Amino acid sequence: MDAQDRMKQEVGRVSAAMIESGMVVGLGSGSTAAYMVEELGRRFQAGEVTDIVGVPTSFQSQVLADKYGIPLSSLNEVDHIDLGIDGADEVDPDKNLTKGGGACQTREKLVDSRCDQLIIIVDDGKLVDHLGQHMPLPVEVVPEAYVQVMEQLKGLGARPELRMAVRKAGPVVTDQGFLIIDASFGRIDDPAKLEQTINNIPGVLENGLFVDMVDQVIVGHVNGDDVSVTKM
Repeated sequence: MDAQDRMKQEVGRVSAAMIESGMVVGLGSGSTAAYMVEELGRRFQAGEVTDIVGVPTSFQSQVLADKYGIPLSSLNEVDHIDLGIDGADEVDPDKNLTKGGGACQTREKLVDSRCDQLIIIVDDGKLVDHLGQHMPLPVEVVPEAYVQVMEQLKGLGARPELRMAVRKAGPVVTDQGFLIIDASFGRIDDPAKLEQTINNIPGVLENGLFVDMVDQVIVGHVNGDDVSVTKM
């Protein structure tokens, strides 16, 4: 295992240690969150935590939880979520996020918004001065309306592109059966306003801006062969 993977594993271990017996837990998506789910599965199987229930944010996290024996439920079956642990693609100094690189942002937002406490786990390369610094904004759209939505996004100053699949013909299709438009806005100075504006476009299901939702960010660092974790 290289240093980058060891760092993600350590971030996963630190975050999974925050989960206590009896909790309903939001299980995030992405490569770092996968290590958290793996560590939670180990703790559950070892009896270190009991009576936990996981609410997955994607098909990926559902499959991983099943693999490690974590009991699962759905948003419609729980009345609260004690703690959510999720990844992000960008984190700004105010702990606002860009998510959706893995095309899971809608279920992630549904779960993360219900959490009494939301923890985000990332490597330090995801920390940015402003959202939009390293990646475009994912926007999930009804397939029949993607051209219409792209025109609306252009009117907001974005350069939109339909996300195409890798090693598969055609566009990326989300867990909800929708498409993803990657909208490059450049610097996003008012993420709360942009989030609302985009979600008001007919045909848009959800976008990847997560504003005023995060309680803590756990950050992994790599320095040569050494790995470390800090919190913000």
